[in-house]
Amino acid sequence: MRIFWRAIVALVVVGLGLGLLFYEHPEWVMRQGTHLGLFFSRVQSNYVMTPEGRIHYYEGEPLIAGGGVPLVLVHGLADRDESWAPMLKRLKRAGFHVYALDLLGAGRSPYPAGSDYSISTQEQVVADFIQALGLQKPDMGGWSSGGWIVMKLALDHPDMVDRVVVYDSAGLTRAGGKGGTMFHPQTPEDVQQLANALGAQPIPKFMARDALRRLQSEQWVTDKAMASMADGKDTLDDRISGLQAPLLIVWGEDDQLLLVGDAMRLHSLDPASEVDVLQGCGHLAPKTCSARVAAATADFLKSNPAPTAQVRTLAKMR
Repeated sequence: MRIFWRAIVALVVVGLGLGLLFYEHPEWVMRQGTHLGLFFSRVQSNYVMTPEGRIHYYEGEPLIAGGGVPLVLVHGLADRDESWAPMLKRLKRAGFHVYALDLLGAGRSPYPAGSDYSISTQEQVVADFIQALGLQKPDMGGWSSGGWIVMKLALDHPDMVDRVVVYDSAGLTRAGGKGGTMFHPQTPEDVQQLANALGAQPIPKFMARDALRRLQSEQWVTDKAMASMADGKDTLDDRISGLQAPLLIVWGEDDQLLLVGDAMRLHSLDPASEVDVLQGCGHLAPKTCSARVAAATADFLKSNPAPTAQVRTLAKMR
């Protein structure tokens, strides 16, 4: 009986310790949960050396002959490769050999003080990543400013890219939505405002405090990146019409950061592009609506020839 009660006390102490750890560092705990989930889904955590340094990436290879079609996923501003976790698992099951990298100044990749963290700089990081792994014309997917990066890569190096999918993408001269000071939060309430614009669920204050600590520690990277974006030298308004790669534009209908009108404007500049608008989804569609987003992505990338010039609305799942 004494052993039994000792075990109960030990379990209570461990539970309290884990609860305190989660309360103080919820982002870190949830990240470890994501790592574990990817591990059990046979998605590997790897590094590759590039001219920019040791770049971290996740790799999910399907268990099929030939290893699957290569697909490189690029995250957006103030984000990291773990955000692709729901898409990684689904696209791996759909037969794609998926790579999701941490850009420069993100996650477990280098944070060089002298970098400008511009779209052009990050484009070069992705190009060097593809070459370092020896990938031959992979499909590319980019989310938010990551979409900007992959479209610019496809325009500058059409020989390196097969098809392109962008999710709630930046890259055009701003036509609406929110931003700016939202990415410079000063209080937990500012973090909640940013979460609202991204379409995330309301978050408890202790989680907002932890997110604020992380965002502020990386603020210098975000500020450099946004300053570079604001100068307009990398915007693609005048270049999209020259895109050779087939393009799929996926957009959350409820996106308040980059409005769905931006999707239509991007489509007007490349009329051959396909557009899928997702009802009930916001800027975080690849995470919160991953089933529909992954299905739309797989359908587009597997179709032969690629679908063109359609605008579809994908209804909210019930």
